[in-house]
Amino acid sequence: MAVDKLMAGHVVRRLRRRLALSQAAMAEMLGISPSYLNLVERNQRPVSATVLVRLAETFDLDPRALAAAEPGGGAAAMRRRLADPLFADLEVDRTELEEWLAAAPGGAEAFARAYDRGGAGGEAAPATDDPVAAVRREIERWRNHFPDLDAAAEALADELRLAAGDLYGVIAERLRAKHQLSIRVLPADVMPDALRRLDLHARQLQLSELLDPASRTFAVAMHLAQGEARAEIEALARGAGFTDRTSERLYRRHLSGYFAAAVMMPYARFLRACETTGYDIELLQRRFGAGFEQVAHRLTTLSRVGARGLPFFMIRIDRAGVSSKRYAGASGAALVEADARCPLWRLHHAFDRPGSLAVQLVELEDGARFLTMARTVAPQGRRHGLVAAEFAVGLGVEEGMAGALAAARGMDLAGTATPIGLGCRRCLRPACPQRSAVPAGRAWVVNERERGVSAIAFAGD
Repeated sequence: MAVDKLMAGHVVRRLRRRLALSQAAMAEMLGISPSYLNLVERNQRPVSATVLVRLAETFDLDPRALAAAEPGGGAAAMRRRLADPLFADLEVDRTELEEWLAAAPGGAEAFARAYDRGGAGGEAAPATDDPVAAVRREIERWRNHFPDLDAAAEALADELRLAAGDLYGVIAERLRAKHQLSIRVLPADVMPDALRRLDLHARQLQLSELLDPASRTFAVAMHLAQGEARAEIEALARGAGFTDRTSERLYRRHLSGYFAAAVMMPYARFLRACETTGYDIELLQRRFGAGFEQVAHRLTTLSRVGARGLPFFMIRIDRAGVSSKRYAGASGAALVEADARCPLWRLHHAFDRPGSLAVQLVELEDGARFLTMARTVAPQGRRHGLVAAEFAVGLGVEEGMAGALAAARGMDLAGTATPIGLGCRRCLRPACPQRSAVPAGRAWVVNERERGVSAIAFAGD
Protein backbone atom coordinates (compact mmCIF):
# COMPACT_ATOMS: atom_id res chain seq x y z
CA MET A 1 0.00 0.00 0.00
CA ALA A 2 1.43 3.38 -0.95
CA VAL A 3 2.12 5.66 1.96
CA ASP A 4 0.35 8.62 0.33
CA LYS A 5 -2.90 6.59 0.26
CA LEU A 6 -2.62 5.12 3.74
CA MET A 7 -5.93 5.63 5.57
CA ALA A 8 -5.31 4.66 9.20
CA GLY A 9 -7.28 7.11 11.30
CA HIS A 10 -8.43 4.37 13.67
CA VAL A 11 -4.84 3.51 14.61
CA VAL A 12 -3.86 7.16 15.14
CA ARG A 13 -6.95 7.83 17.25
CA ARG A 14 -6.39 4.70 19.36
CA LEU A 15 -2.76 5.71 19.93
CA ARG A 16 -3.74 9.24 20.97
CA ARG A 17 -6.38 8.01 23.41
CA ARG A 18 -4.04 5.43 24.91
CA LEU A 19 -1.53 8.22 25.60
CA ALA A 20 -4.32 10.46 27.00
CA LEU A 21 -3.46 13.26 24.57
CA SER A 22 -5.83 15.83 23.16
CA GLN A 23 -5.89 16.37 19.41
CA ALA A 24 -4.22 19.74 19.92
CA ALA A 25 -1.41 18.19 22.00
CA MET A 26 -0.71 15.37 19.55
CA ALA A 27 -0.90 17.73 16.58
CA GLU A 28 1.69 19.99 18.19
CA MET A 29 4.02 17.02 18.81
CA LEU A 30 3.65 15.96 15.16
CA GLY A 31 4.03 19.49 13.79
CA ILE A 32 0.63 19.53 12.08
CA SER A 33 -2.60 21.42 12.68
CA PRO A 34 -5.34 20.01 14.96
CA SER A 35 -7.82 20.29 12.08
CA TYR A 36 -5.60 18.15 9.85
CA LEU A 37 -5.19 15.56 12.62
CA ASN A 38 -8.97 15.52 13.04
CA LEU A 39 -9.39 14.75 9.32
CA VAL A 40 -6.75 11.99 9.53
CA GLU A 41 -8.54 10.37 12.48
CA ARG A 42 -11.84 10.48 10.57
CA ASN A 43 -10.15 8.88 7.52
CA GLN A 44 -10.87 11.97 5.42
CA ARG A 45 -7.15 12.50 4.86
CA PRO A 46 -4.40 9.90 4.36
CA VAL A 47 -1.35 9.58 6.61
CA SER A 48 1.39 11.31 4.65
CA ALA A 49 4.99 10.10 4.54
CA THR A 50 6.05 13.01 6.77
CA VAL A 51 3.42 12.25 9.41
CA LEU A 52 4.27 8.56 9.21
CA VAL A 53 7.94 9.26 10.00
CA ARG A 54 7.01 11.59 12.87
CA LEU A 55 4.62 9.02 14.36
CA ALA A 56 7.40 6.43 14.29
CA GLU A 57 10.01 8.74 15.79
CA THR A 58 7.81 10.48 18.38
CA PHE A 59 5.65 7.60 19.61
CA ASP A 60 7.78 4.56 18.72
CA LEU A 61 5.00 3.35 16.42
CA ASP A 62 5.77 0.54 13.99
CA PRO A 63 4.66 1.92 10.58
CA ARG A 64 3.43 -1.54 9.59
CA ALA A 65 0.81 -1.31 12.33
CA LEU A 66 -0.93 1.46 10.40
CA ALA A 67 -1.68 -0.81 7.47
CA ALA A 68 -2.18 -4.06 9.40
CA ALA A 69 -4.63 -3.02 12.10
CA GLU A 70 -7.77 -2.23 10.09
CA PRO A 71 -10.88 -2.79 12.23
CA GLY A 72 -12.41 -6.18 11.60
CA GLY A 73 -9.63 -7.01 9.15
CA GLY A 74 -10.69 -4.27 6.74
CA ALA A 75 -13.59 -3.65 4.38
CA ALA A 76 -13.26 -6.95 2.50
CA ALA A 77 -13.35 -9.02 5.67
CA MET A 78 -16.32 -7.03 7.00
CA ARG A 79 -18.21 -7.53 3.71
CA ARG A 80 -17.75 -11.28 4.08
CA ARG A 81 -19.32 -11.17 7.53
CA LEU A 82 -22.19 -8.98 6.38
CA ALA A 83 -22.88 -11.43 3.55
CA ASP A 84 -24.38 -13.72 6.20
CA PRO A 85 -28.11 -14.26 5.44
CA LEU A 86 -28.80 -12.96 8.94
CA PHE A 87 -28.06 -9.44 7.65
CA ALA A 88 -29.62 -9.77 4.18
CA ASP A 89 -32.56 -7.45 4.93
CA LEU A 90 -30.24 -4.64 6.10
CA GLU A 91 -28.74 -4.12 2.63
CA VAL A 92 -25.52 -2.54 3.91
CA ASP A 93 -23.77 -1.24 0.81
CA ARG A 94 -20.08 -0.52 0.27
CA THR A 95 -20.40 3.22 0.98
CA GLU A 96 -22.24 2.68 4.25
CA LEU A 97 -19.68 0.09 5.32
CA GLU A 98 -16.76 2.43 4.61
CA GLU A 99 -18.46 5.22 6.56
CA TRP A 100 -18.98 2.85 9.49
CA LEU A 101 -15.32 1.80 9.52
CA ALA A 102 -14.20 5.43 9.38
CA ALA A 103 -16.63 6.82 11.96
CA ALA A 104 -16.73 3.96 14.49
CA PRO A 105 -13.73 1.64 14.06
CA GLY A 106 -14.00 0.40 17.65
CA GLY A 107 -17.64 -0.58 17.15
CA ALA A 108 -16.79 -2.32 13.86
CA GLU A 109 -14.00 -4.29 15.53
CA ALA A 110 -16.35 -5.25 18.40
CA PHE A 111 -18.95 -6.48 15.88
CA ALA A 112 -16.31 -8.53 14.05
CA ARG A 113 -15.07 -10.19 17.23
CA ALA A 114 -18.59 -10.96 18.45
CA TYR A 115 -19.59 -12.39 15.07
CA ASP A 116 -16.46 -14.53 14.81
CA ARG A 117 -16.90 -15.92 18.29
CA GLY A 118 -20.60 -16.48 18.02
CA GLY A 119 -20.97 -18.25 14.72
CA ALA A 120 -18.38 -17.80 12.01
CA GLY A 121 -16.25 -20.88 12.08
CA GLY A 122 -19.10 -22.88 13.56
CA GLU A 123 -17.46 -23.32 16.94
CA ALA A 124 -18.55 -22.22 20.35
CA ALA A 125 -17.04 -19.08 21.74
CA PRO A 126 -14.07 -19.73 24.01
CA ALA A 127 -14.69 -19.50 27.69
CA THR A 128 -13.98 -16.06 29.07
CA ASP A 129 -11.92 -17.61 31.87
CA ASP A 130 -9.75 -19.72 29.53
CA PRO A 131 -6.24 -19.12 30.89
CA VAL A 132 -4.55 -20.00 27.57
CA ALA A 133 -6.67 -17.46 25.69
CA ALA A 134 -5.91 -14.81 28.31
CA VAL A 135 -2.17 -15.41 28.02
CA ARG A 136 -2.34 -15.37 24.19
CA ARG A 137 -4.06 -11.99 24.29
CA GLU A 138 -1.32 -10.58 26.50
CA ILE A 139 1.46 -12.04 24.34
CA GLU A 140 -0.11 -10.64 21.17
CA ARG A 141 -0.64 -7.28 22.87
CA TRP A 142 3.17 -7.14 23.01
CA ARG A 143 3.41 -8.73 19.53
CA ASN A 144 5.49 -11.38 21.26
CA HIS A 145 8.38 -8.94 21.66
CA PHE A 146 9.45 -7.87 25.16
CA PRO A 147 12.17 -5.23 24.76
CA ASP A 148 13.41 -5.11 28.38
CA LEU A 149 13.58 -8.89 28.63
CA ASP A 150 15.35 -9.13 25.28
CA ALA A 151 17.91 -6.48 26.25
CA ALA A 152 18.65 -8.19 29.58
CA ALA A 153 19.08 -11.55 27.85
CA GLU A 154 21.38 -10.07 25.22
CA ALA A 155 23.57 -8.40 27.83
CA LEU A 156 23.83 -11.65 29.78
CA ALA A 157 24.58 -13.62 26.61
CA ASP A 158 27.45 -11.27 25.79
CA GLU A 159 28.81 -11.67 29.31
CA LEU A 160 28.57 -15.47 29.16
CA ARG A 161 30.12 -15.53 25.73
CA LEU A 162 33.24 -13.87 27.12
CA ALA A 163 33.53 -16.58 29.76
CA ALA A 164 33.48 -19.63 27.47
CA GLY A 165 32.30 -20.98 24.15
CA ASP A 166 30.17 -23.78 25.61
CA LEU A 167 26.90 -22.03 26.49
CA TYR A 168 25.43 -24.97 28.40
CA GLY A 169 28.58 -25.34 30.49
CA VAL A 170 28.91 -21.66 31.29
CA ILE A 171 25.23 -21.37 32.30
CA ALA A 172 25.58 -24.43 34.52
CA GLU A 173 28.61 -22.85 36.17
CA ARG A 174 26.79 -19.55 36.68
CA LEU A 175 23.85 -21.33 38.28
CA ARG A 176 26.27 -23.09 40.63
CA ALA A 177 28.42 -20.10 41.53
CA LYS A 178 25.83 -17.31 41.67
CA HIS A 179 22.59 -19.12 42.49
CA GLN A 180 23.89 -22.15 44.43
CA LEU A 181 22.11 -24.52 42.08
CA SER A 182 23.87 -27.59 40.73
CA ILE A 183 22.94 -29.53 37.58
CA ARG A 184 22.52 -33.29 37.56
CA VAL A 185 21.64 -35.39 34.52
CA LEU A 186 19.71 -38.49 35.59
CA PRO A 187 18.86 -41.75 33.79
CA ALA A 188 15.45 -42.01 32.14
CA ASP A 189 14.49 -44.81 34.55
CA VAL A 190 15.05 -42.49 37.51
CA MET A 191 12.91 -39.75 35.91
CA PRO A 192 10.37 -41.81 33.93
CA ASP A 193 7.71 -39.11 33.79
CA ALA A 194 9.73 -35.89 33.90
CA LEU A 195 12.31 -34.15 31.75
CA ARG A 196 13.43 -31.61 34.33
CA ARG A 197 12.80 -31.15 38.01
CA LEU A 198 13.94 -28.52 40.51
CA ASP A 199 14.81 -29.97 43.92
CA LEU A 200 15.03 -26.92 46.16
CA HIS A 201 15.94 -28.99 49.21
CA ALA A 202 19.04 -30.37 47.49
CA ARG A 203 19.56 -27.11 45.52
CA GLN A 204 19.68 -29.23 42.40
CA LEU A 205 18.25 -28.93 38.89
CA GLN A 206 17.70 -32.46 37.63
CA LEU A 207 17.59 -33.09 33.88
CA SER A 208 16.62 -36.26 32.06
CA GLU A 209 19.21 -37.92 29.87
CA LEU A 210 16.55 -37.95 27.13
CA LEU A 211 16.98 -34.21 26.52
CA ASP A 212 19.06 -33.38 23.47
CA PRO A 213 21.81 -30.71 23.73
CA ALA A 214 19.58 -27.84 22.53
CA SER A 215 16.85 -28.76 25.01
CA ARG A 216 19.34 -29.08 27.88
CA THR A 217 20.69 -25.61 27.16
CA PHE A 218 17.15 -24.23 26.96
CA ALA A 219 16.22 -25.91 30.27
CA VAL A 220 19.14 -24.43 32.22
CA ALA A 221 18.61 -21.04 30.59
CA MET A 222 14.96 -21.05 31.71
CA HIS A 223 16.03 -21.53 35.30
CA LEU A 224 18.68 -18.86 34.87
CA ALA A 225 15.87 -16.50 33.85
CA GLN A 226 14.19 -16.93 37.22
CA GLY A 227 17.28 -15.58 38.92
CA GLU A 228 18.75 -13.15 36.40
CA ALA A 229 15.56 -11.65 34.94
CA ARG A 230 13.25 -11.78 37.93
CA ALA A 231 12.63 -8.02 37.98
CA GLU A 232 11.71 -7.84 34.28
CA ILE A 233 9.43 -10.90 34.49
CA GLU A 234 7.74 -9.59 37.65
CA ALA A 235 7.06 -6.22 36.02
CA LEU A 236 5.50 -7.85 32.96
CA ALA A 237 3.40 -10.23 35.05
CA ARG A 238 2.08 -7.40 37.22
CA GLY A 239 1.32 -5.29 34.18
CA ALA A 240 -0.73 -8.10 32.63
CA GLY A 241 -3.24 -7.89 35.50
CA PHE A 242 -4.38 -11.51 35.31
CA THR A 243 -7.23 -12.43 37.63
CA ASP A 244 -6.26 -16.07 38.12
CA ARG A 245 -3.06 -17.82 39.12
CA THR A 246 -3.07 -20.28 36.21
CA SER A 247 -2.85 -17.52 33.61
CA GLU A 248 -0.14 -15.76 35.56
CA ARG A 249 1.93 -18.94 35.87
CA LEU A 250 1.55 -19.75 32.18
CA TYR A 251 2.61 -16.21 31.32
CA ARG A 252 5.64 -16.40 33.60
CA ARG A 253 6.61 -19.69 31.99
CA HIS A 254 6.33 -18.09 28.54
CA LEU A 255 8.51 -15.17 29.64
CA SER A 256 11.12 -17.50 31.14
CA GLY A 257 11.19 -19.44 27.87
CA TYR A 258 11.42 -16.17 25.93
CA PHE A 259 14.44 -15.15 28.01
CA ALA A 260 16.05 -18.56 27.54
CA ALA A 261 15.67 -18.35 23.76
CA ALA A 262 17.03 -14.81 23.77
CA VAL A 263 20.12 -15.98 25.68
CA MET A 264 20.67 -18.80 23.19
CA MET A 265 19.91 -16.54 20.20
CA PRO A 266 20.87 -12.96 21.23
CA TYR A 267 18.86 -10.40 19.29
CA ALA A 268 21.51 -8.52 17.29
CA ARG A 269 23.58 -11.59 16.44
CA PHE A 270 20.51 -13.65 15.56
CA LEU A 271 19.00 -10.96 13.33
CA ARG A 272 22.33 -10.47 11.57
CA ALA A 273 22.55 -14.23 10.97
CA CYS A 274 18.98 -14.28 9.68
CA GLU A 275 19.69 -11.54 7.16
CA THR A 276 23.00 -13.01 5.95
CA THR A 277 21.64 -16.56 5.56
CA GLY A 278 18.24 -15.66 4.12
CA TYR A 279 16.53 -16.87 7.28
CA ASP A 280 17.83 -20.37 6.57
CA ILE A 281 16.39 -22.26 9.54
CA GLU A 282 18.72 -25.25 9.30
CA LEU A 283 21.80 -23.00 9.31
CA LEU A 284 20.37 -20.96 12.19
CA GLN A 285 19.83 -24.16 14.17
CA ARG A 286 23.44 -25.19 13.75
CA ARG A 287 24.89 -21.74 14.32
CA PHE A 288 23.05 -21.19 17.60
CA GLY A 289 22.76 -24.76 18.84
CA ALA A 290 18.97 -24.60 18.85
CA GLY A 291 16.09 -26.80 17.72
CA PHE A 292 13.74 -26.15 14.81
CA GLU A 293 10.85 -25.09 17.04
CA GLN A 294 13.11 -22.84 19.13
CA VAL A 295 14.33 -21.03 16.00
CA ALA A 296 10.79 -20.81 14.61
CA HIS A 297 9.52 -19.20 17.80
CA ARG A 298 12.45 -16.79 17.91
CA LEU A 299 11.63 -15.62 14.38
CA THR A 300 8.27 -14.29 15.61
CA THR A 301 9.92 -12.00 18.18
CA LEU A 302 12.09 -9.78 15.98
CA SER A 303 10.31 -6.45 16.45
CA ARG A 304 12.99 -4.28 18.06
CA VAL A 305 12.59 -0.62 17.10
CA GLY A 306 15.21 0.29 14.52
CA ALA A 307 16.22 -3.34 14.01
CA ARG A 308 13.17 -5.29 12.93
CA GLY A 309 13.27 -8.66 11.27
CA LEU A 310 10.67 -10.07 8.90
CA PRO A 311 7.23 -10.37 10.54
CA PHE A 312 6.82 -14.15 10.80
CA PHE A 313 3.89 -15.97 12.31
CA MET A 314 4.12 -19.44 13.86
CA ILE A 315 1.63 -22.17 14.66
CA ARG A 316 1.98 -25.69 16.06
CA ILE A 317 -0.67 -28.37 15.52
CA ASP A 318 -1.10 -32.08 16.15
CA ARG A 319 -2.39 -34.64 13.64
CA ALA A 320 -5.97 -33.84 14.64
CA GLY A 321 -5.39 -30.20 13.67
CA VAL A 322 -5.58 -28.90 17.24
CA SER A 323 -3.21 -25.97 17.81
CA SER A 324 -1.07 -25.83 20.94
CA LYS A 325 1.01 -22.77 20.04
CA ARG A 326 0.02 -19.70 18.03
CA TYR A 327 2.10 -16.54 17.66
CA ALA A 328 1.06 -13.86 15.19
CA GLY A 329 3.89 -11.56 16.25
CA ALA A 330 4.02 -8.46 14.08
CA SER A 331 2.40 -10.26 11.14
CA GLY A 332 -1.22 -10.03 12.33
CA ALA A 333 -1.89 -13.05 10.09
CA ALA A 334 -5.43 -14.42 10.07
CA LEU A 335 -3.97 -17.90 9.53
CA VAL A 336 -2.89 -17.86 13.17
CA GLU A 337 -6.02 -16.28 14.61
CA ALA A 338 -8.45 -18.74 12.98
CA ASP A 339 -9.50 -21.66 15.16
CA ALA A 340 -9.88 -23.93 12.12
CA ARG A 341 -7.48 -24.50 9.23
CA CYS A 342 -7.71 -25.41 5.58
CA PRO A 343 -6.62 -28.97 4.67
CA LEU A 344 -5.12 -27.59 1.44
CA TRP A 345 -2.47 -25.82 3.50
CA ARG A 346 0.62 -28.04 3.57
CA LEU A 347 0.96 -27.52 7.28
CA HIS A 348 -1.04 -30.74 7.53
CA HIS A 349 1.03 -32.48 4.83
CA ALA A 350 4.19 -32.13 6.94
CA PHE A 351 3.20 -35.31 8.80
CA ASP A 352 3.56 -37.28 5.54
CA ARG A 353 7.29 -36.47 5.34
CA PRO A 354 8.64 -36.22 8.91
CA GLY A 355 11.66 -33.95 9.21
CA SER A 356 11.32 -32.45 5.72
CA LEU A 357 10.49 -28.80 5.12
CA ALA A 358 7.28 -28.25 3.13
CA VAL A 359 7.29 -24.86 1.39
CA GLN A 360 4.12 -23.44 -0.14
CA LEU A 361 2.76 -20.18 -1.51
CA VAL A 362 -0.85 -19.71 -0.35
CA GLU A 363 -3.51 -17.09 -0.97
CA LEU A 364 -6.46 -16.26 1.27
CA GLU A 365 -9.88 -15.13 0.04
CA ASP A 366 -9.05 -11.47 0.63
CA GLY A 367 -6.02 -11.74 -1.66
CA ALA A 368 -3.40 -11.87 1.11
CA ARG A 369 -0.52 -14.13 0.03
CA PHE A 370 2.00 -15.85 2.28
CA LEU A 371 5.04 -18.02 1.81
CA THR A 372 4.69 -20.75 4.41
CA MET A 373 7.05 -23.44 5.68
CA ALA A 374 6.09 -26.47 7.74
CA ARG A 375 8.01 -29.30 9.38
CA THR A 376 7.33 -31.95 11.97
CA VAL A 377 8.89 -31.85 15.42
CA ALA A 378 8.93 -34.52 18.12
CA PRO A 379 8.82 -33.61 21.81
CA GLN A 380 11.74 -34.63 23.96
CA GLY A 381 11.39 -37.80 25.98
CA ARG A 382 10.50 -40.25 23.19
CA ARG A 383 11.27 -43.85 24.19
CA HIS A 384 10.71 -47.15 22.43
CA GLY A 385 7.44 -48.82 23.32
CA LEU A 386 5.81 -45.64 24.59
CA VAL A 387 3.49 -43.16 22.89
CA ALA A 388 5.47 -41.15 20.34
CA ALA A 389 3.99 -37.66 20.06
CA GLU A 390 4.47 -35.58 16.92
CA PHE A 391 3.55 -32.03 15.96
CA ALA A 392 3.78 -29.89 12.85
CA VAL A 393 5.22 -26.39 13.17
CA GLY A 394 4.22 -23.86 10.55
CA LEU A 395 5.90 -20.55 9.76
CA GLY A 396 4.83 -17.87 7.34
CA VAL A 397 5.61 -14.41 6.06
CA GLU A 398 3.84 -12.15 3.59
CA GLU A 399 4.68 -12.94 -0.02
CA GLY A 400 5.88 -9.39 -0.64
CA MET A 401 8.59 -9.81 2.01
CA ALA A 402 9.60 -13.38 1.18
CA GLY A 403 11.96 -12.69 -1.71
CA ALA A 404 15.04 -12.71 0.52
CA LEU A 405 14.29 -16.10 2.08
CA ALA A 406 16.49 -19.08 1.33
CA ALA A 407 13.32 -21.19 1.20
CA ALA A 408 12.01 -19.04 -1.66
CA ARG A 409 14.97 -19.54 -3.99
CA GLY A 410 13.79 -20.76 -7.36
CA MET A 411 10.14 -19.97 -6.62
CA ASP A 412 8.00 -17.59 -8.63
CA LEU A 413 6.47 -15.58 -5.78
CA ALA A 414 4.29 -13.69 -8.24
CA GLY A 415 2.99 -16.92 -9.71
CA THR A 416 0.04 -19.13 -8.87
CA ALA A 417 -0.62 -19.69 -5.19
CA THR A 418 -2.73 -22.40 -3.57
CA PRO A 419 -6.12 -20.88 -2.71
CA ILE A 420 -6.91 -21.68 0.91
CA GLY A 421 -9.38 -20.50 3.52
CA LEU A 422 -9.69 -20.23 7.28
CA GLY A 423 -11.56 -23.49 7.65
CA CYS A 424 -14.68 -24.61 5.78
CA ARG A 425 -17.08 -22.79 8.08
CA ARG A 426 -15.39 -19.46 7.35
CA CYS A 427 -14.53 -20.06 3.71
CA LEU A 428 -16.80 -18.89 0.87
CA ARG A 429 -14.71 -20.26 -2.00
CA PRO A 430 -17.05 -21.95 -4.48
CA ALA A 431 -16.49 -25.39 -6.00
CA CYS A 432 -13.77 -26.45 -3.57
CA PRO A 433 -13.34 -30.23 -3.91
CA GLN A 434 -11.97 -30.40 -0.36
CA ARG A 435 -15.01 -28.75 1.25
CA SER A 436 -16.35 -30.67 4.26
CA ALA A 437 -18.96 -28.25 5.62
CA VAL A 438 -21.29 -25.46 4.54
CA PRO A 439 -20.08 -21.94 5.41
CA ALA A 440 -21.60 -20.54 8.58
CA GLY A 441 -24.91 -18.80 7.87
CA ARG A 442 -25.28 -20.29 4.37
CA ALA A 443 -27.99 -22.74 3.36
CA TRP A 444 -27.03 -26.13 1.92
CA VAL A 445 -28.37 -26.42 -1.62
CA VAL A 446 -29.16 -30.00 -2.67
CA ASN A 447 -29.69 -30.61 -6.40
CA GLU A 448 -30.73 -34.17 -7.23
CA ARG A 449 -30.06 -33.62 -10.96
CA GLU A 450 -26.58 -32.20 -10.72
CA ARG A 451 -23.37 -32.85 -8.80
CA GLY A 452 -20.61 -30.25 -8.84
CA VAL A 453 -16.90 -30.52 -8.22
CA SER A 454 -17.73 -30.17 -4.56
CA ALA A 455 -20.34 -32.46 -3.02
CA ILE A 456 -21.47 -29.50 -0.92
CA ALA A 457 -23.15 -26.53 -2.60
CA PHE A 458 -24.48 -23.56 -0.69
CA ALA A 459 -26.65 -20.50 -1.25
CA GLY A 460 -24.73 -17.74 -2.99
CA ASP A 461 -22.32 -20.30 -4.48
